[in-house]
Amino acid sequence: MSELKMPQVGASRSEIVANWQPENPEFWEKFGKKIAKQNLVISTIALTLSFCVWYLWATIAAQLNGAGFNFTTDQLFTLAALPGLVGATLRFVYTYMPALIGGKNWTFISTLILLVPVVWLGFAVQDTTTSYTTFMILTALIGLAGANFSSSMAYIGNFFPKSEKGTALGINGGVGNLGISVIYFLAPFAMGSAALGSVFGVTPAIIKGNAVYLANAAFMWVVPLVVILALMTRFMDNLPLEKPNPKNLVQIFGNKHTWALTLLYTCSFGAFSGYAAALGLLVGKEFPEVPFASIAFVGPLVAGALRPVGGWLSDKINSGTKVTFVSLIGLCATTALIAVGVDMHNFPFFFAMSVLTFVCCGFATGATFRMIPHVFGNPLLSSLITGFVAAVAAYGAFITPKIFGFVYSTFGNIHPAFAVLLAFNLVTVAVCFWFYVRKSANMNA
Repeated sequence: MSELKMPQVGASRSEIVANWQPENPEFWEKFGKKIAKQNLVISTIALTLSFCVWYLWATIAAQLNGAGFNFTTDQLFTLAALPGLVGATLRFVYTYMPALIGGKNWTFISTLILLVPVVWLGFAVQDTTTSYTTFMILTALIGLAGANFSSSMAYIGNFFPKSEKGTALGINGGVGNLGISVIYFLAPFAMGSAALGSVFGVTPAIIKGNAVYLANAAFMWVVPLVVILALMTRFMDNLPLEKPNPKNLVQIFGNKHTWALTLLYTCSFGAFSGYAAALGLLVGKEFPEVPFASIAFVGPLVAGALRPVGGWLSDKINSGTKVTFVSLIGLCATTALIAVGVDMHNFPFFFAMSVLTFVCCGFATGATFRMIPHVFGNPLLSSLITGFVAAVAAYGAFITPKIFGFVYSTFGNIHPAFAVLLAFNLVTVAVCFWFYVRKSANMNA
């Protein structure tokens, strides 16, 4: 990369971006801050919409059989898990795309693609002859939305100085994660709106005597997606990033901290995304008498809202490690207590522990991402590892629903699933302590 120079007053936006140097205080105050914040705002909105699309299926799945479809419990859990599998797997690819073709370019392309499954799903849920195979293809395409997290997080941090990365990544990831809460909150209203159904030309299904417009939950995202695509062309930029090469990958995979941080983030974000994907179906199995759809948004809302707080708190006390460690211990406790709530068949207790689980996940996800640029000082490696860690962790959105579905079909109750999750959480706490908490680790992340 060519040597950077200080832009002059009145320099064009392209010239400023071509000489991006956020660690230079003069550049940051005069030129960088405004552009960085504009990119952060648009990136965050785009990521929020991506999460809305990624969890779109989870809001529809529990209603499907009531609308005239005939899928087994295992099939429904599989369909709920498939977007997580696709999203997680493609995150490995999406991580490198901003550096290869430009962050603005890739954000536009990856968001534009989402219009395909959104529109297709709206038509598919109105036709009860739509096959299980077709829904598998649809949910796989929906999974593309989940991959956007890696490219977004790997890219947006490059706009900010190291002292502000934790807060910026926390905002981008945290508000983006709120998309799960947004879709859970809006979908029930949309599916119950005859007026919206009339606008979209949706044929309602009659479920328990009520007209339900399932397709509204999909069609409602078309306009927001188109609007954010237009805003990207005006307020996003392609930073001149160093291109990744095989040597970079060797450096990543050969470093023990890559795997340690991946485990920490998988435990926190994996629990968040997986539990959010499976919670509606889990409540339907364990508490069928509870009208859960109206409050399904609460847990994801809490987790998404607290993620920026986790990043900010980590910056404030200069330690993402401490916030992560305490949050993971809390996650162990709440995982065990959720199982107790199921055993007692006490929904208020079960739901309270579920919300506390999301609280712990929110703090931990923000704090763990703050750790990465402090463990890895090289900006390129930090960016690539951010994307890689996010990719692996996203498998939680696939694995957790599949574990629940397998345990139900094999054991007839959910307790073995929570035992497995608790064991994983305890291992993660031990890894966090060994690599980052104990004094002899000599880490200040």
